[in-house]
Amino acid sequence: MRIGILTGGGDCPGLNAVIRAAVRKGTEVHGHGFVGYRDGWRGPLEGLTRPLGVPEVRGILPRGGTILGSSRTNPLKVDGGVERITAQLAHDGVDALIAIGGEDTLGVATELAARGLTVVGVPKTIDNDLGATDYTFGFDTAVTIATEAIDRLHTTAESHHRALVVEVMGRHAGWIALHAGLAGGANVILIPERPFDLDEVCRYVERRFELEYAPIVVVAEGAVPVAGQAAVQADAALDAFGHVRLGGIGAFLEREIEARTGKEARATVLGHVQRGGTPTAYDRVLATRFGLHAVDAVHEGATGVMVALQGTSIVRVPLEEATRELKTVPLERYLEAEVFFG
Repeated sequence: MRIGILTGGGDCPGLNAVIRAAVRKGTEVHGHGFVGYRDGWRGPLEGLTRPLGVPEVRGILPRGGTILGSSRTNPLKVDGGVERITAQLAHDGVDALIAIGGEDTLGVATELAARGLTVVGVPKTIDNDLGATDYTFGFDTAVTIATEAIDRLHTTAESHHRALVVEVMGRHAGWIALHAGLAGGANVILIPERPFDLDEVCRYVERRFELEYAPIVVVAEGAVPVAGQAAVQADAALDAFGHVRLGGIGAFLEREIEARTGKEARATVLGHVQRGGTPTAYDRVLATRFGLHAVDAVHEGATGVMVALQGTSIVRVPLEEATRELKTVPLERYLEAEVFFG
């Protein structure tokens, strides 16, 4: 059997670990061959391939990013996109495809599987917002990076008696903000799932100053004030999946906190730092397990499924279940964090 592998959407620590595991087991245990499709769904659309054997995956376990490249290409928005992919796979002698990605990439995989292609998905997103899996690889790395940044910002905030606002990724789900904020001892955590009251945020900030400590506010990029709008970049265009590029909520909070409290505030936007660089040990292990189980699924003839972490086990779930709705932060988890506000 010849198996294609692609990585789509945003880069993510652990992608190379998935590729390595799938190729190593697929080649050495099952005797299959592999081809790598470059730059996400653009690869099978345009015939962009690269060799993908054991020599090509040596040494990539600790590397961030993806050796296959990525893009946000959406073949469902391209005239004849599905037909072109089908034809390209046949031309390349590819019998099955392992698609590693988040909501958008796996949404395309779901559609292709429904049209008869053999496709197995692997969940990838630092936001941890895919359904049907307890955790996605990349999330632990992003939280670790954000927590380290918060730890460092505590000292400079206290030295200068400032309020520091830390903006982290999280368009619709606040998992990174919640976990990093808890781990980093933030005084306020703001997430997209729960619109915030600016007056209440400022009260938390003032209370912290009254105790002679400097406040740290952690905010997800998609968080919005009550009856307000997300801080969307003015020049933002929609990507191929219809997403607006978010940004600016940190700067917005900086201005409002200064104006309402009279205290100096500074905003730090972590941005792509959260998903760059070396994956944590946890993400390397989880990504490796996903790769091993994904190639097993292909070998056993499964299609239209995604490998998922449930408890400590890797299981197979329908792709439709994984992409049906985003996994957002439940209220009870946010209330746990609220104990430490102020």
